[in-house]
Amino acid sequence: MTKTVDTYRAKPLICETRLSRRARALGVKSSRLSISNQTFVFERLRRIRLLYVVLAVLLLVGLLPLAVAGIIVSRRSADELRAIEGRYQAQLVQGKARQIELYGQRYRDVVTGLARAFEIAGGIHSLTDAGSDRRLQRTLQDDPNLIALAICPVKGEIHRAFQPDLIRKEEVDQRITDVLAHMSSREVIVGRPQIIRSGQEMGLTIAAPVMDGDQIVAAVVAVVSFQEAFKTVQASSTKSTREMLDAGLPVVFVVDENGKAVAHPDVAVAFAERPMTDLKVVQDWLESGSQIQTALAPFTVEREGRSISMLGSYATAELDHHALLGVIAIQDESAALASVREMRNQVFFVSLLAATLALVCGFYFADKLTRPVRELAAAATRIAGGDFSKRVRVLGGTELRELGLSFNGMTDQIERYIQDLQRSAEENRELFLGTVKALAAAIDGKDPYTRGHSERVSRFSVATAEGLGLEADEIEKVRVSALLHDVGKISIDDNILKKPGALDDREYKIMKTHPQKGYKIMSQIPAMREFLPGMYMHHEMINGEGYPQGLKGDEIPTQALIVSVADTFDAMTTDRPYQKGLDLETALTRLKDLVGTRYDARVVAAFIAACEVGKIRPGVTRLTRNQKSDYLGPAIPALPVAPTSDSSRAVN
Repeated sequence: MTKTVDTYRAKPLICETRLSRRARALGVKSSRLSISNQTFVFERLRRIRLLYVVLAVLLLVGLLPLAVAGIIVSRRSADELRAIEGRYQAQLVQGKARQIELYGQRYRDVVTGLARAFEIAGGIHSLTDAGSDRRLQRTLQDDPNLIALAICPVKGEIHRAFQPDLIRKEEVDQRITDVLAHMSSREVIVGRPQIIRSGQEMGLTIAAPVMDGDQIVAAVVAVVSFQEAFKTVQASSTKSTREMLDAGLPVVFVVDENGKAVAHPDVAVAFAERPMTDLKVVQDWLESGSQIQTALAPFTVEREGRSISMLGSYATAELDHHALLGVIAIQDESAALASVREMRNQVFFVSLLAATLALVCGFYFADKLTRPVRELAAAATRIAGGDFSKRVRVLGGTELRELGLSFNGMTDQIERYIQDLQRSAEENRELFLGTVKALAAAIDGKDPYTRGHSERVSRFSVATAEGLGLEADEIEKVRVSALLHDVGKISIDDNILKKPGALDDREYKIMKTHPQKGYKIMSQIPAMREFLPGMYMHHEMINGEGYPQGLKGDEIPTQALIVSVADTFDAMTTDRPYQKGLDLETALTRLKDLVGTRYDARVVAAFIAACEVGKIRPGVTRLTRNQKSDYLGPAIPALPVAPTSDSSRAVN
């Protein structure tokens, strides 16, 4: 017997535990549901409606050329406009530089002419008379750009005239001293533009020597207003520098050889002599110097944490070999190319309008074109789901109509085949259940005291399974398993099976082999595999003291736990040779007492709930008067201690 039990213990099906069953019922079910949902979502994502394909083709054909053409045209326009802006800037700074050069050259000529006039007159002796200073002052009044004019003899007193509202005498003398310090030959000296603090104006100092042969006898020094340069770089509008850049206008300013502003649309920048070397275009001019007269120098600046592309150009204004000025123009590239951006926006708007029109028209015509196909797809989905009640509506006279008619004919044929298969399946099921019931009845019929036992156990088990909320297919497995739970008794000797009294130890040991014998019989039939747990393990106990394997707790499948409770209940509530059947309340009390040792609490709770709602009633097999007198003898108030032939022994 031990060898037999060990052999069956090794069977994969028998080793299935309640934990694994719960894993299938809960975890696996949830996993399958999750996988099913994911599969459905993936299928929906992979499945592209024909309507969308048609609309996509319409949009692709209609909008793609328009969008590509718009992008190409806007890019070419941007390049052309950028080149035009660059040429305009180059011409602008070159023109401003020439104006400054001409202005400087004009007053170079004025100072040089005075110096040559003194040389022709034989020196500066004419300035010794009393009216010389007055004549110098009149010269200033005739030219408002002359701020100061001085005749500086090598020996003698300096004669000067200046506009006192624009410059002080000390500032005039300081400028004279600075420029004469650099005079050593016949060359004209031009100083860098400097601010006149008293008059808040930029002034340019020009000096020319008065020669007597090879000797310098005097110098003519003029302080010229640099206001004309300001007028050159100042725009006609009243906008600030930032506003001009935001509007896409060029900002022009002048820097000296040190990179400091000497003329700027913002006067405060020039008067502060602010360094402009933070601009890349100024750095490029300082590096090139007079080698390049005019050049374009695009660059970027950081403004409010953003990198902004700028258009830049510069030109050199040569006042003197040693006095070079840089005329710089900068412009916000994005603002300058605003017209291109507007053109892109217009292209986008036109494309959007065309897309909307294409979508509306395309949706209408594509819907008419794809509707029959969608109906066919929906009908195929219904058929796949088992619904054969509807047919495809056939319209028009195209090939789709022929397809619809063929589809409807196919549906009719499939529906007839399915109905035939359903009838055959139902007949097979009824045949199967009839065979099982007949087999169970044949087994029960061997003992008059157990007649109808398997059928009752089956009904009790089904009611309990429903109370546990099992699925329909699991309930059906419980039903058949309960019907066949004692099928192994067909191999038990009738002398033991029909013994009117209690079984001795040898007989009881043989009786305990009926689960293995039933398993051996039914395991040869592949279709019976799913019913084997209830047949084979319905005598297992929660505490591990049952048979044939001694399983306990979660190792016992739910199917076996249900059949075990139903089997014991029927044994307790029906009359047997060795005991009289218990009433319902007493039997249920016994079941409750054995929860945790023999029975599962959930199963017992479901069983009791089914009794309370009337789904389960004790089925009593009553004996004839002669049988009672022969076998029962006096009534036994409690379960016997001696070995018995059914579940009552385990209860005891």
